[in-house]
Amino acid sequence: MVYAWSSAGQPTTLASPDAIAALPADDASHLNRYLPIMSTTGKIALFVTVFIIGVSLIEACVLTRAQRNSASPFDWYEVWISLADVAGRKLLALLPLSLATPIFALAWDHRLFTVTLNSALMLFVLFIGQEFCYYWYHRASHRIRFFWATHAVHHSPNQLTLSSAYRLGLTGKLTGSAIFFTPLVWLGVRPEIVLATLSFNLLYQFWLHNTWTPKLGWLEHVFNTPSAHRVHHASNVDYLDANFGGVLVIFDRLFGTYVEERADEPCRYGLTTPTRSRNPLVVEFEHWVSLARDVASAGSVWAAICYVILPPGWRADGAGETTEALRRQSLAAARTVPASTTQGR
Repeated sequence: MVYAWSSAGQPTTLASPDAIAALPADDASHLNRYLPIMSTTGKIALFVTVFIIGVSLIEACVLTRAQRNSASPFDWYEVWISLADVAGRKLLALLPLSLATPIFALAWDHRLFTVTLNSALMLFVLFIGQEFCYYWYHRASHRIRFFWATHAVHHSPNQLTLSSAYRLGLTGKLTGSAIFFTPLVWLGVRPEIVLATLSFNLLYQFWLHNTWTPKLGWLEHVFNTPSAHRVHHASNVDYLDANFGGVLVIFDRLFGTYVEERADEPCRYGLTTPTRSRNPLVVEFEHWVSLARDVASAGSVWAAICYVILPPGWRADGAGETTEALRRQSLAAARTVPASTTQGR
């Protein structure tokens, strides 16, 4: 279901001509102008989905052949779980469950301006603004356990392949993560444009999920590349919570979260406590179940709140394994036994 927003801040279903006819003349004119575009966008989205699945399966077949005699053969279960996630999200998209609609409607209703994207400069400003919002959304998805419960699904594959790119979790639209992109709407960018730019951001990231693309020279300084994204998906202690950018890494460099892939530290993929289940439902919801258990047994309201808003791995008794705690443990172990290594979170 596709929505556009009227000047009064009300979401309107583009599939409903009656709803468009009921709008004020200016809004109806706007929607009628964009309706063919949005209809075409829907067809493009279907084509992109089929293309992504097809390319992912081709890569899986190639890697299966290449790794058939290796110590770690290709795991097709990871592919099927990712495809199950895609199918589940497509089905959920048919239901009006997304919190983005009321969040964006409220921001649009109280917008400061109305932005017209009528020049290359304005498109560039929108791109940088969207990239900035995505950086903080992605960083929060790693540093706030409530958001991590969804995002952990994306990091659960124990191998990094193209099929894992769109294993995004079924609960993303229910967490209110759209709030990270509301500054763009509040400043006057139409919500459907914000969602479209986010879709292009995620589409760019599809090709980043592979282990066979080498470093790309000077591009590594500006763009998110397969090498930078391998670090992001690694569970090595030195690589945790790094490289949050979507298309660019400029905000990672600006805010100190950029980490370069090192030849002497091969990436280990997946979660620091690896997911072993072959059940897609377990993969989707195990982190929510774990969070609910911790909240229920917190012992105090404050501890319960901390379990929700503090980083994954935090524990009320101080015995948790946050990124910071794991790095302290790794450093202490290195000082004691210089040749030792540690497993990640």
